[in-house]
Amino acid sequence: MSTPSNNIKLAPKNFKQDKEFANALHGKSGGVTGIGALTQKDQKASEIAIEGYFKHWDGKTSEEAESSRLADYSALTKHYYNLVTDFYEYGWGASFHFCRFYKGEPFGQAIARHEHYLAAKMGITEDMKVLDVGCGVGGPAKEIATFTGCKVVGLNNNDYQVEKGNLRAKTMGMEDQLSFVKGDFMQMDFEPESFDAVYAIEATVHAPVLEGVYSEIYKVLKPGGTFGVYEWVMTDKYDETNEEHRKIAYGIEVGDGIPKMYKKEVADKALKDVGFEILYERDLADNDDEIPWWYPLSGEWKYIQSFNDVCTYVRSSYLGRKLTTFAVGTLETFGLAPKGSAKVTDALEEAAIYLVKGGEQKLFTPMMLYVLRKPLE
Repeated sequence: MSTPSNNIKLAPKNFKQDKEFANALHGKSGGVTGIGALTQKDQKASEIAIEGYFKHWDGKTSEEAESSRLADYSALTKHYYNLVTDFYEYGWGASFHFCRFYKGEPFGQAIARHEHYLAAKMGITEDMKVLDVGCGVGGPAKEIATFTGCKVVGLNNNDYQVEKGNLRAKTMGMEDQLSFVKGDFMQMDFEPESFDAVYAIEATVHAPVLEGVYSEIYKVLKPGGTFGVYEWVMTDKYDETNEEHRKIAYGIEVGDGIPKMYKKEVADKALKDVGFEILYERDLADNDDEIPWWYPLSGEWKYIQSFNDVCTYVRSSYLGRKLTTFAVGTLETFGLAPKGSAKVTDALEEAAIYLVKGGEQKLFTPMMLYVLRKPLE
């Protein structure tokens, strides 16, 4: 089994350059959601982002290729979300994560419940200052702040998503509760022991070394504070020497901007080595639910729960993704979307296919839930 190297060199911080690039790429598209935002992108900057991301993905799964992706973790992740954020918002809404589904439960309600469940398991209350690590465009932060009354600070290394998060907080009149800041979760700039609780929803998988991001979380968390995480991991059934298994993991990596997928045992060890006490752990995907977590990607009508879910199905199912790729390709042909945009949708399509395969074979879970505590002493 491949294990992470503890010798990963941290990325140099150049937030000014990152901001300038984001402004050049996205222009005035921060207030626009979905595919329409593609028409606002700068052609040259888009080509740089596409090249910066796809140079790491040539079908190779060798240790040398993986080491290259791990070393370039920060740029890889920034470029990925510069390219896919608009597609994510179009297909999934403001919360970029999976969840369980109950019969009769609409998609949006299930997503919100998944966030509420995490907050409840962690014991988040209104008097707490909470850190959201890898906050996306702020959907979960908004939901958890509303549900608990707490204050949430979102940390993100992608300027475009930070801008969208702060715009969402302002639009909703929640600036006193929500704020979003730029940062690298492998080297946080917050004062030690400055948060009552920390959570991460399907975000820390982008870390090149799990001990690195977990140790930073441990540092900024107050003694006795709680850390909750929905982690992406390969399950105990995954065998990295199995060619088909590795193909599935690689498909997830290339389409989701992940330097390297690790097994659950790697996450277990990393959390314990950092010093956390595991209060609760459960793979929420391992339930044999009647409606599987991957149903929005599967293209099976039988799982649709409400009329509103039809819209989600149209956007995120196999057919919907093909229609999106066709539409994006058409925009690209007429010069209305940046060159290479269809290549991005192809990568997302590959990710969807292998996420479903990983879920069906129980080789992968996007919701390995850990609730942990930082000891008082």
